[in-house]
Amino acid sequence: MFDVLAGKLSGVFDRLRRRGALSEADVNEALREVRLALLDADVALPVVKDFINKVRERAVGTEVLESVSPGQQVVKIVNDVMIEALGGAGAVGINLNAPAPVPVLMVGLQGSGKTTTAGKLALRLAQRLRKKVLLASLDTQRPAAQLQLAQLAQQAGVPSLPIVAGQTPIEIAARAMDTARREVFDVVILDTAGRLSINQELMDEVKQIRAATDPAETLLVVDALTGQDAVNTARAFNEAVGVTGIVLTRMDSDARGGAALSMRAITGAPIKLIGAGEKIDALEDFHPERVAGRILGMGDVVGLVEKAAETLDEEEAEKLARKMAKGKFDLEDYASQLRQITRMGSLSSILGMLPGANKIQAQLEQAGQANLDKTLLKRQAAIIGSMTRAERRQPEIIKASRKKRIAAGSGTSVQEVNKLLKQFDDMTDMMKRMNRLGQKGLMRHGLGAILPKSMQGRGRPF
Repeated sequence: MFDVLAGKLSGVFDRLRRRGALSEADVNEALREVRLALLDADVALPVVKDFINKVRERAVGTEVLESVSPGQQVVKIVNDVMIEALGGAGAVGINLNAPAPVPVLMVGLQGSGKTTTAGKLALRLAQRLRKKVLLASLDTQRPAAQLQLAQLAQQAGVPSLPIVAGQTPIEIAARAMDTARREVFDVVILDTAGRLSINQELMDEVKQIRAATDPAETLLVVDALTGQDAVNTARAFNEAVGVTGIVLTRMDSDARGGAALSMRAITGAPIKLIGAGEKIDALEDFHPERVAGRILGMGDVVGLVEKAAETLDEEEAEKLARKMAKGKFDLEDYASQLRQITRMGSLSSILGMLPGANKIQAQLEQAGQANLDKTLLKRQAAIIGSMTRAERRQPEIIKASRKKRIAAGSGTSVQEVNKLLKQFDDMTDMMKRMNRLGQKGLMRHGLGAILPKSMQGRGRPF
């Protein structure tokens, strides 16, 4: 997410920090590079101009230029302005402050992920807020659109409005609201039809549905990858129907970030949710301060902790901790850890939440590990899956002939099997040292005392 923009800004700020004292010319030169980086990320030109002007006003004052660490001060100012541009600190939730059943209208162009987002939102409201949600497709334009939403409703475990052939979108909306009132639903999500491009027929239909249902939320769903087109779409829908919130889909694939940085300034409507994957539960709150932190290489540790809390199996983790404390960690436990990490998402998405992640990812690319997400965890899981139960529980019995069989069964090489076993041995050694030292010994000797011998003495001491 935002890899290109984050990489360029990281280079600018590294140079600023290294210079020590800064002049106004230094700041202006850095801001010129920031401006080019934002334009290259497809941020709307008026937004870029406003952004740079706000940073310049705050960054050329004496309290910055004469401070102990002016470079760091400039980075903080850019961070603050970026948070403002993205909508201010804190996530803006879905507004359900209306008499039940609360109508939520989903609008957007065809192909933006609107129907899938409707299903994801239904699951989110049902699971997190314990709301009784009804999904209703008003899309009579696209073949099988209503059937698609019914299937998504089934995946989300919520009901969908029965399909009645021949009804107009207005009639379907009225039937959905009537059904919701009679069957005491809390929320009705109305999925409207899209078009391949903005036209008057589309806008007229959305206006009529909005007037008939008076939704508490009109959520515009746009594809982040369309960049400037996403901004133009948002502007057109906002002028026509008054958008109350934006959902950006395919944010996990958006390396530039121009749409996210432009939306609030162009529409005045907050980005409320982001789609970060294809799974039915891959919908997240949009936190401007966390996104700004990731763009500027500061990470999103809070987001990482929340993701871990949501996805990791607490009982399984406690069971593993007890085994580790007794020094009984085996390859079955290692495979369990791989599955837990996979549930948290791709390695690049996890890395992106760590401070300094841009540099880590750059190092991985230089080391030829840019495709780490797609291959490493799957290959390691395949290797362990090709072992017998006895081999997983007693890795020391795996010798040459067994390694050849495991490599052939997993579609890997003997070298890769050796590498996995070496990593496992290092982990096992670290756990044994940790148990021997105990908490007091670990505090006294530091983390360096538990590192494998091959890593001890490298770099700075811990």
